[in-house]
Amino acid sequence: MDAQGVAAALRESGPVRVVAGGTKLEWGRPIDAPELSVAELDAIVEHNEGDLTAIVQAGVPLAAAREAFAGAGQMLALDPPDEGATIGGIIATGDSGPLRHRYGAPRDLVLGVQVALPDGSLARAGSKVIKNVAGYDLAKLMTGAYGTLGVVTEVSLRLHPAPRESLTVVVRSDDPRALAATAAELTHLPLEAERLDLRWEGGGGAVLVQLCGPSARERARSIDGEVVHADEPVWAAQRAGQRGPVVLRVSSTQQRLGDVLAAARDHGALCVARAAHALAWLRFESADAELIGELRTRLGACVLLDAPAELRRAVDPWGPLTAEPLMRRIKARFDPHDILNPGLLLT
Repeated sequence: MDAQGVAAALRESGPVRVVAGGTKLEWGRPIDAPELSVAELDAIVEHNEGDLTAIVQAGVPLAAAREAFAGAGQMLALDPPDEGATIGGIIATGDSGPLRHRYGAPRDLVLGVQVALPDGSLARAGSKVIKNVAGYDLAKLMTGAYGTLGVVTEVSLRLHPAPRESLTVVVRSDDPRALAATAAELTHLPLEAERLDLRWEGGGGAVLVQLCGPSARERARSIDGEVVHADEPVWAAQRAGQRGPVVLRVSSTQQRLGDVLAAARDHGALCVARAAHALAWLRFESADAELIGELRTRLGACVLLDAPAELRRAVDPWGPLTAEPLMRRIKARFDPHDILNPGLLLT
């Protein structure tokens, strides 16, 4: 099925659930609708090495894109947990990993999109050229919309040179708030860090700072911590911490990250966090509605990601949506008959 076929299927169908890699089917409210797959849209359409851009179809696996761009010494600066995730799914959910520290969220790497709309039309926005930002707002709107406004079929992406060498400095502490204070201090230093994360597990935690390039060793000397040269396992563990039987994503502030780490300590959770963005993931082996409610009262904005269907029925996965009136108006504009992922984001 090509992009035109996806658009035609939307025009002729009733409500559908849009899928590709199927790695995030346990996110959002449980929904019951026939699946519309874009997994066959798996071509890398263009790779413009000189411009550091690429055009890929939505069903391209992240691993395949990484491999293709690495051959030219370039990378797509997206590193969420992989497990078969596709570019379209990552864009639709706004998923990200530790590289967000330096390169931003998926919306910061999307130059343009092609979108199949529920009325059967195909729309394009943006461009494959970095300096051309015409229509970029639509590309941003589709990023993180969970496929409720349109089906992303093709994406224009910004690439970056792949670093040739790296190391990670690990600063350990068993005090959650001291750890968060150290992380906040490091985020304001001119370290040019590739990744800067927090981790809490068991009775202690660490700040993790990845430095790349020829000056990495020199910059590492300004941080009082353990230096890890073969550091890929460190970051693989960080990415893995964003998935689990029950995962709660917490949007906080740098000043309150210590409270998030303390909550992980108090409830026996694993926590990984982006220090500069104050975005954290609490991973539990099990949880109930009472615990989710307690954590939302204690920490503020929390989204329930991975969780059994029964827990996602008992607890609103999204919690209070302050922008809900605006979201409903946008949904009515793009999908007035509620064809795309009905009930996943808004009821």
